[in-house]
Amino acid sequence: MVMNKTVTDFILFGLTQDTEKQKVVFGIFLILYLLTLLWNTLVMVTIKTSATLGGPMYFFLFYLSFADACFSTTTAPRLIVDALTQKKSISYNECMTQLFTFHLFGCMEVFVLILMAFDRYVAICKPLRYTTIMSQRVCNMLAILAWVGAGIHSTAQIFLALQLPFCGPNVIDHYLCDLQPLMQLACMDTYVINLLIVSNSGALSIMSFIALLISYGVILYSLRNHSAEGRRKALSTCTTHLIVVVIFFGPCIFIYTRPPTSFSVDKMVAVFYTIGTPLLNPLIYTLRNEGVKNAMKKLWCSKL
Repeated sequence: MVMNKTVTDFILFGLTQDTEKQKVVFGIFLILYLLTLLWNTLVMVTIKTSATLGGPMYFFLFYLSFADACFSTTTAPRLIVDALTQKKSISYNECMTQLFTFHLFGCMEVFVLILMAFDRYVAICKPLRYTTIMSQRVCNMLAILAWVGAGIHSTAQIFLALQLPFCGPNVIDHYLCDLQPLMQLACMDTYVINLLIVSNSGALSIMSFIALLISYGVILYSLRNHSAEGRRKALSTCTTHLIVVVIFFGPCIFIYTRPPTSFSVDKMVAVFYTIGTPLLNPLIYTLRNEGVKNAMKKLWCSKL
């Protein structure tokens, strides 16, 4: 049941209150956000229009780029607009909506990374059965399960947020609505809710990170039986995936697996995984993947 609240809107503190620094924030994050949309859209269009990028790995890469674009859009536009406004207010309903979509697309990215690791495991460790195991029907079902799982996670998060009563200060010391900064304003003991958050978001982050490390460890161990050329290609792909996993899960684990306390670096850590990671993912995959680079060159050269 939703508890009674007297606060109808919140004030987002943002990254800084300094007027000159806010102008810098506006310029930098506008450029980063536009580049994020550009790169991820470029990857999605290339995969959808290229006849050579029809495998399961690119199927999941499409969903990763889609999740990245949406994940960044849940936070970046408001951060950019708030950098030019004096009163950075957000209504209660808008705050809850942002929290829900933020966790929906963030969790979707987690599940897609797991599916990409599973795809690489099958491709490298069971190559003769790869096309049978990773058929288009199986890939579609896995994508649907990822969406369902992300929906369950984000629903659990919004359920916890709706239990928080707000009857006093309404200034959120952050640039987005998330459960940790909201708990700082709640008129109740948030110990139990924080335990639920740690057991939900925290456990999801840690278990997914460990599962991914184990899967890539198994993949790397199995490479000892491959040819030198096969090892080089597999190592290149796995290295790319591991870079993405570390830069995404590191900040998430830092934020969601600790007591309800705030640190001065929280907002910068959040910037890294909410805005930095969605920008870096397509760059990492395109720069280290010859198939995607060649398809992009062919597609855009023909368009031009």
